[in-house]
Amino acid sequence: MRVVVDCRYVRIGQHDGISRFTAGIVTELGKRHPLTMLVHDHRQLDMLPPHPWQLVSAPTSLREPFVALQVRKLRPDVVFTPMQTMGSWGRDYRLLLTVHDLIYYENRTPPRDLPAPVRLLWRLYHLAWWPQRMLLNRADAVVTVSETTAGLIREHRLTDRPVTVVPNAADAFGEPELPRHRPAKQRLVYMGSYMPYKNVDTLVRAVAALPDHELHLMSRIGDAERERLARLAPQARLVFHDGVTDADYARLLANATALVHASRAEGFGIPLVEAMRLGTPVVVSDIPIFREIGGDAALFFDPDDPRSMVTALRALERDGEWERRSEASVAAAARYTWAASAERLLELIRATVEPGPRGRRPRRRR
Repeated sequence: MRVVVDCRYVRIGQHDGISRFTAGIVTELGKRHPLTMLVHDHRQLDMLPPHPWQLVSAPTSLREPFVALQVRKLRPDVVFTPMQTMGSWGRDYRLLLTVHDLIYYENRTPPRDLPAPVRLLWRLYHLAWWPQRMLLNRADAVVTVSETTAGLIREHRLTDRPVTVVPNAADAFGEPELPRHRPAKQRLVYMGSYMPYKNVDTLVRAVAALPDHELHLMSRIGDAERERLARLAPQARLVFHDGVTDADYARLLANATALVHASRAEGFGIPLVEAMRLGTPVVVSDIPIFREIGGDAALFFDPDDPRSMVTALRALERDGEWERRSEASVAAAARYTWAASAERLLELIRATVEPGPRGRRPRRRR
């Protein structure tokens, strides 16, 4: 069985969410079955394990609708891609597409690093459901990263193909020293972008009401957004890191009071798992995906009410509460590993390739 994994969404230099998902999955999947990686830039190989690879056109290329004509030269039995937009015209192999979330149907501002023509197409794509349905129904099966997103796919009837949950996970930062004890300083950590749906304003306003707390904002930030957040609540103690290494991020998390997140929509929640693995409690917005990931370990608040976040953080100060949440966090995070996700994906790959109820021969695409 020849397996090809589309690694063209891997970032150069530092992972984002989809890049990290790709690298985590391909690392563990490659331990279980031989595979070939697709890349569009040799520099991506620095972020990937040492598996065989093939250079093809970029996913933002005008050639993308017909990328299968390049891929089929490898004679794969199945191709797995961490996105849903991989071109499928002309394929003669089985194809597994991935949907991470449906966020951009309600929040149509595209990622800023995409070229202008791609950003325009991004907005047009998310104006209606039918483009998504068309792409997904050209696959043999669909992967998603959470039960929450799987439910939304069913709710909007996005595909008639089988949908399998292959969860995201978190990279290992080293083994935490357990049991943890509440840190002396009140440090809160936020890891994520500053797009409007991330709702960072609520975090800043809540910290302004907590003069004994610092909010550490980890991601890269532009000057205009930094100034806007600083003006939003001048009394808030904000620490802008403007990007950190994984090692620095791990050290900050391991000494933080909590990881905080006020997002109104997510497909998963990798920062939650990263924090919980280290025994750091998470205080997050009350949305379905965070309920799924955080479970009984997390504390939840109304994302539209900074006072609700303040109340949740104050609850951590009760005797023994921080330590209890820390212990529960480690147990909750143990559900999410790249190894377990790779096993689930390999099971799907085999079921798709083998003949049977789920393993259908693909129609030749022309």
